[in-house]
Formats: sequence, C-alpha cells, structure tokens
Amino acid sequence: MAKKSKPKKTLVEQILTKAKINHVGLHINALDENDSHSLERSQIYKTLALTGDKTGPIIGILPITEHLSEKKLAKISGNKKVSMIPLKDLEKTTGYIHGANNPVGIRQKHHFPIFIDQSALERENIIVSAGEIGRSVQINAKDLATFVDASFADLQENGS
Repeated sequence: MAKKSKPKKTLVEQILTKAKINHVGLHINALDENDSHSLERSQIYKTLALTGDKTGPIIGILPITEHLSEKKLAKISGNKKVSMIPLKDLEKTTGYIHGANNPVGIRQKHHFPIFIDQSALERENIIVSAGEIGRSVQINAKDLATFVDASFADLQENGS
C-alpha cells in the first residue's frame, strides 16, 4: 500500500513560507458552496481581476458573499470606469484561470494595484485562493496587504 504523501504546497504557499508569513493551507473549493460548509462563507475572499480605463489591470478582493462595486473601485483606483477582464483574457493577464486568481501569485508577476475590501480588517484571518482550484490559504489580512502592497477600501456594492 502506498504511503499517504503530504500534498505538495502550491507556489503561493511556497512564496508565503519563504517570506515567513503565517498562513494555513486549506483544501476547499470556494466555488462549490457545499465544499466550504465548515467555514463561514463570508470569511472566503474572491480575487477579481479588472481593467481600468486609465490604470490598466487592477485587482479587487472581497468576500465571496458580496458584489463588487465597480464604481467604488474605479474611484479609489483613479479610473473613470473599471470592468471585469473577459474570461478569455484572464490567464493571459494574471497568469491564473478563473477560480485560481490570488493576490500573492499576481503580485509576484505583476505590479497591478490591489485593493482589499475593508471588511477584512474586522476578521482575524481571511481565506484566499492559493493559486489552484480547490486550494486556499488562510492568512491575516494585514499581513497579506503588507506583502502584496494592497490598500484597504470599501469595495462592496450598497456599502457595508
């Protein structure tokens, strides 16, 4: 019988480990609402890639349970308007497929402006993708923001 091997760390987990940033690797598929039943869904944050009319690509991170206010993100990022990057261009732009976008991996390759919803400041930790579908990392929001040079702002539609 084969020995049960420890799952290989994702590149994101390796980067965080090397940088000595506290995190916990998780096996959850945040896109599958039934897979994250033991977690509070609002603790899981999605990483959205958008493009601004003045700045080009920008990243917005907010709870998976909320909707992004493109108007608010445009204003705080110095754009007149922002729009989601089309799915067909996503991997070419960020290096990740839909469901695997993450701030750590994107920051390593690109210096896109990154904005995290201010609701993350009310939590001890947030969960973001680890760069692969079904893999996530639990991390302190302030540690994440410092590491990826992100700003906190109100990104949610209908304010929070």
